[in-house]
Amino acid sequence: MEKLNIKGKEYNNICLTCGTRYKETAPAACAICEDERQYVPMTGQQWTSYAALAENKTIRINQRSENLFDLKIIPAFAIGQKAYLITSPEGNLLWDCIPYLDEATVNFINSKGGLKGIAISHPHYYSLMTAWAATFNCPVYIHEADKEWIMDDAINIKLWNAEEFNLWNNMKIVHTGGHFAGSTVLHAPNIGDEGSLLVGDTLQIAPSLQFISMMYSYPNIIPLPLKEILHIYNRLAPLQYDTMYGAFEWQTIAAGARQLFQRSVDVYRDLVSF
Repeated sequence: MEKLNIKGKEYNNICLTCGTRYKETAPAACAICEDERQYVPMTGQQWTSYAALAENKTIRINQRSENLFDLKIIPAFAIGQKAYLITSPEGNLLWDCIPYLDEATVNFINSKGGLKGIAISHPHYYSLMTAWAATFNCPVYIHEADKEWIMDDAINIKLWNAEEFNLWNNMKIVHTGGHFAGSTVLHAPNIGDEGSLLVGDTLQIAPSLQFISMMYSYPNIIPLPLKEILHIYNRLAPLQYDTMYGAFEWQTIAAGARQLFQRSVDVYRDLVSF
C-alpha cells in the first residue's frame, strides 16, 4: 500500500500564486508566473512549503458519476483548479494535478485501486505532480512541447510527442496546442452516456455555460488568433462526446457540449477577422 511521499516538506519551494513546486531550493522568481500567460502579483513573488500548507489544507472529493471524482484543495490555494480521478478495471487515471496531497486522499485513491498514471493538460497544473507520482509509483504523461516548464524532479515523467496518446479503457490524450504549445485534452468515451472531454485550460467554459473560449492567456486576457482556434476545433471535431468537464467549480456541461463547442467556434469565425 502506497504511503504519502513528500520529500523536502520544509522547503519554501512552492509558488504561492500558481502552486508549482520547484526541486529543493526555489529560484528568485517563479518562471511560470513570470511568463505572460500567468502573473506575479503586485505583492511580489512569495513561496510556501508543503509543511505550511498541511497546517490548514484538506482535499475535498466529490463523486461526479459512477467512475469520475473531482478533487479540490480546501480552503482554495493558488490557481484553485480541480483534478479528476477516473476509475476503471484497467487502472485509474488522475487528470491534471493539484499542489497538495494528504493521507486521507492517498487512502481514498488506494481504496479505488491506486493510480496507473497521471496526465496533465498544461504547465499551470504541473503543481505537485512529482510527489503524486512518487506516492502512487506511476508515470506522469506530459506533451514534449512543454518540457521546458518542468521545474521539479522528472524521474516519473513520460514525455510524448504525437497528435494523440492512447491510454487504456479507450481513453486518449489529444494534443491541441493553443494556450501552451503542448496543451492537451482528455477524451474519455466511457464517462457519461455519450462520452466526455476533460479540458483543463485548453477550453474555458464560461460561468453562463453558454460559451466556450480559447485564449493564449486567461488572467492577462490575451486572445489566440483565429487560426489557432480553428486548429483546436479541427483536432477535436472527430471525437464523440456530450459532456465536458473544466478545471473550476462551475465548469461542467452536462449535455450538449459538442454542439456548444461548435456554436462557440462559429461565433469566433463570425467576429474575428484579420
